[in-house]
Amino acid sequence: MMRARMWVVLIGLLMLGLPIVAQDDLPTWDDLEAGAWTMIEPGGETVCALGTPYAYFVRPAKQPSDQLLIYFQGGGACWLGQICDPDDSPTYDQSVDAGDSPDHYDGIFNFDNEENPFLSYNVVFIPYCTGDVFLGDNVATYSSRVNDEVTIYHKGYVNAMTVLDWTFANAPQPSTVFITGSSAGAIPSPFYTQFVAKAYPDARIEQFGDAAGGYRNQVLASVVFSAWKTESILTDDFADIRLGALNFEMLYRVVGPQYPDITFSQYNTAHDETQLGFLSLGMNIQIDLLPFIDQNMADIAADVDNFASFTQGGDLHTILPREEFYTYAVDGVRIVDWVRQLAQGEDVPTLRCTECDLPEKIAE
Repeated sequence: MMRARMWVVLIGLLMLGLPIVAQDDLPTWDDLEAGAWTMIEPGGETVCALGTPYAYFVRPAKQPSDQLLIYFQGGGACWLGQICDPDDSPTYDQSVDAGDSPDHYDGIFNFDNEENPFLSYNVVFIPYCTGDVFLGDNVATYSSRVNDEVTIYHKGYVNAMTVLDWTFANAPQPSTVFITGSSAGAIPSPFYTQFVAKAYPDARIEQFGDAAGGYRNQVLASVVFSAWKTESILTDDFADIRLGALNFEMLYRVVGPQYPDITFSQYNTAHDETQLGFLSLGMNIQIDLLPFIDQNMADIAADVDNFASFTQGGDLHTILPREEFYTYAVDGVRIVDWVRQLAQGEDVPTLRCTECDLPEKIAE
């Protein structure tokens, strides 16, 4: 069965024209084609939720560059049998294959758009397939109403650190690094910023979380962190925080003050349907997302002086991989311009919609 899956991945790569790199022959940076995506299977202890192989994507800039973009992909989450079992009601992406290549995305992955702030950046794209928002290091067996039991490899931390370790060893020494992610990939981006900062002490570093700022349910947080064994991966800065007090915004509140030269930031839409769906799943009630976003942003800002947020109207989930990245705005400021300013190391204002039912748009 595993051999059959590997052939499927290989055929998919050939059809898409992507280079394939065997897991026992990892490339160096100089082996990669400039301006093209390469899919790399690192092997080792990396794995997706159901035991299938893990892979990541790297795109060197067309011209030699000392700018680096690290992006964590989104894709849901799971922490109990009904939503982890792929044969029941799964709420997460379970595998990585050639179809996950960012070459079909828009937004910051559109390298034909001259407005893209990251045209000249080297890009490391970290796919997500473990149901643990990259904060797990556990093999969990859940009771399932369909298959009796289902075993899930919550190894997002292992996968992410494997990609980062390769990046630190191979990417050109950067002068600036932009760390970001969307949805499930936004949540851990402040946590992983500390590893990037330690690896590149001379680089200017900025962080941006896309569409994960409304989760405010302490009971649910405790359940998911226990399922993923998140406590086993936390760094020393989290030593004084009980697991029951840990939540997603705490990743900003703990890491942010340790790195005052880094701007930490978030983007959200006021009525994000995906965030509402996951909150309702955990709370079983109808909720209004915007007050949760406001409370979380206020809590982070109270502890992190070097924090800014951009809260847009409407219900769109994620902005970075979408064409709306170039048109959505608050108070006449487009998100693309706000992110460009952030990436250039300039101060950015905190912006919040006033009429939040519909997004403010600026015509292209």
